[in-house]
Amino acid sequence: MPLSMTGFARHESQHEWGNLVWEVRSVNHRYLEPHFRLPELVRELEPQLRDAMRKKLSRGKVEVSFTYQLKQGDVQLEVNGELLQQLQSAIGEVESALTKTTPVTALDLLRYPGMLASAEVDRKLILAGSLDGFNAALDDLIEHRGREGAELQQLIEQRLDGIVEQVTLVRAILPSILKAQRTRLLEKLEAVKSDLDNDRLEQEMVFLAQKTDVDEELDRLETHVIEVRRTLKQKGSVGRRLDFLMQELNREANTLSSKSIVTDTTQAAVELKVLIEQMREQIQNIE
Repeated sequence: MPLSMTGFARHESQHEWGNLVWEVRSVNHRYLEPHFRLPELVRELEPQLRDAMRKKLSRGKVEVSFTYQLKQGDVQLEVNGELLQQLQSAIGEVESALTKTTPVTALDLLRYPGMLASAEVDRKLILAGSLDGFNAALDDLIEHRGREGAELQQLIEQRLDGIVEQVTLVRAILPSILKAQRTRLLEKLEAVKSDLDNDRLEQEMVFLAQKTDVDEELDRLETHVIEVRRTLKQKGSVGRRLDFLMQELNREANTLSSKSIVTDTTQAAVELKVLIEQMREQIQNIE
């Protein structure tokens, strides 16, 4: 099943120490072109993020943004007990050495540099949680692209059915067209038959048959349709191959149009070109 190159995913993960939000959006592009907007907190993850993306995506312009919010209300303050004992001992020595000292309050002790320390979140936990969140967002994006790819496949299948209908139509009317054209040519040549020998007449009939023979083009159209259907069932990146097949389908439709001798085949060739162009527009968005 083909993947669309258009998709969006938003993944939010909640942890005891905060919330992380990833947003990933992609549009069609000839190659894989990632763009990251990351805060300094997780900037070092960018090489890993690029590697993870390259393993899962082949084409598309992909924009990635990351936001986070660490919880502040649950931060616990821890008193440096060892430093407190040292300060108390030092204050006792000072008080015994001096006859007059300024009383030291508990708040003064807490203000001493290094006395209080906040139990900060381990940065490794943030990085690990961020990487997990990105992979989850990437999986959501692929799921979205898969749903759109399935819709595109249905649209393309409908156009392929239309091409088969036109080929069947031309095959059905072709014998009567050739017969009528042969009759008209014989009637025209009858008037000047005295000026043409039998060999020349035969050459004219062979030329007419060659000019109006489109069996080869019809066969190739059917073959290309089969190949497009087969490619749509393959996994991985199939957009470029489908685009090549659209060029081949269009080439056969142009040849059919150039060999047309009646309005019926001309209209069929025009309808083929319309169907092929509609498919080509859809395929531009397939990975």
